[in-house]
Amino acid sequence: MHDDWREVDGRLVRTFPFPDFASGLAFVVRVGALADEQDHHPDVHLRWGRVRLELWSHDVGAITDRDRRLAAAIDELVP
Repeated sequence: MHDDWREVDGRLVRTFPFPDFASGLAFVVRVGALADEQDHHPDVHLRWGRVRLELWSHDVGAITDRDRRLAAAIDELVP
């Protein structure tokens, strides 16, 4: 898992910069497909020039290994 992931209020959080809205949106679509494959879905915040993802296991109210695995898989989507 990349060092840019931070633990904030019981969630893994990372913000990804993008040069424009379309690039961020394309990333969100790839993250969504990956999350569906793992049946584990992050909160996604899309704005012009950045995407913020928040991961935690809603069912247990904490960060789990599933969150860390998804974070590591998301990291592989970033060039």
